[in-house]
Amino acid sequence: MLVLLLACTGEPPEASPVLSFSAIPDHDTTLLQQKYDPVAEHLSTALGVQVEYVPAADYSASVEMFKNGDVQLAWFGGLTGVQARAAVDGAHAIVQGAEDPEYFSYFIANAETGLELSEEFPTALADLSFTFGSPSSTSGRLMPEHFIRESTGKGPDEFFAQTYGFSGAHDKTAKLVEAGQVQAGALSYTTWDRLVADGTIDTAKAHVVWKTPVYADYNFTAHPDLETRFGPGFTDRLQAALIAIDDPALLAAFSRSALITAQDQDFARIEGVARDLGMLR
Repeated sequence: MLVLLLACTGEPPEASPVLSFSAIPDHDTTLLQQKYDPVAEHLSTALGVQVEYVPAADYSASVEMFKNGDVQLAWFGGLTGVQARAAVDGAHAIVQGAEDPEYFSYFIANAETGLELSEEFPTALADLSFTFGSPSSTSGRLMPEHFIRESTGKGPDEFFAQTYGFSGAHDKTAKLVEAGQVQAGALSYTTWDRLVADGTIDTAKAHVVWKTPVYADYNFTAHPDLETRFGPGFTDRLQAALIAIDDPALLAAFSRSALITAQDQDFARIEGVARDLGMLR
């Protein structure tokens, strides 16, 4: 009788909570869904909860989604991770790629510029058209700008004789420089190395002219709502499930050889540079 009365109320059964995760759109956004849907499927099985990938329109949008609680997990760059954790009390970095503690950027140039690979910062870039990636990219903007300032004592507005721009993504920077639409640019080394390995960039037309010093970069940042939605200890379970991923096809979604633990303090330098450049309130 009780079951019958409950059925007659017409109230739908309470839906199971969903773990939504996003990632900064650092590559061609049409490919990201294909990359991250299998990761969501894997985590769903490993954790016993529904996991879905939610695309972000741009870097800033990924931070806003996390801030508003629309996603509870995000694969951020160093800068966006710092921004997200500053906006959400109780959010923490839990995982990074094995390569991320010693990440770096490449400065690349079109072959027609005549620039070659140098151990010293190539000051001749000052006279070339130049593009960063996204304005909020760690490896495509924040740290390249930091190293420009450190090497020349000038910010981009003073250093570049021409107006510099923002391509929006690492692979777009590479293709713009390859095509000669922009003479030089800065991007993530993992993107460049992947494009070269895939044969989708012609190194006779564009090549690396400078490698930056290393810094910490990408990370998974967890929202405190995870503990409310899925119960105490769930964030630790999620961290363990991510670190346990050993399928090369899944790791390829992040262009990483493995995932390892991360802590907020790993990105203290990124936070300091962001504050110095006015990119973190």
